[in-house]
Amino acid sequence: MDFTGHEGWLIGFVIGLVVVLVVVALVVPILLLAAKIGNQAGSILSGLQQAEINTAGLKGLNETIESALAVIGGLKRGRTRLGG
Repeated sequence: MDFTGHEGWLIGFVIGLVVVLVVVALVVPILLLAAKIGNQAGSILSGLQQAEINTAGLKGLNETIESALAVIGGLKRGRTRLGG
């Protein structure tokens, strides 16, 4: 191709091409990382759901503590009445 008299267009085209290549070089790794994170999100969600199942029993922990304290209080009163 003959760019005689149109060197400005050639320089602009080359600069535009370089800018596009740099943008692609920066965006592609970001997209690959996003895809990797998306793939891992499923296993993370699964782990969180399992943790929720495993800790569901802690919901009644305060009730268990209150019952234990009531039993301990009863034992202390019984010991006091028996002279201990």
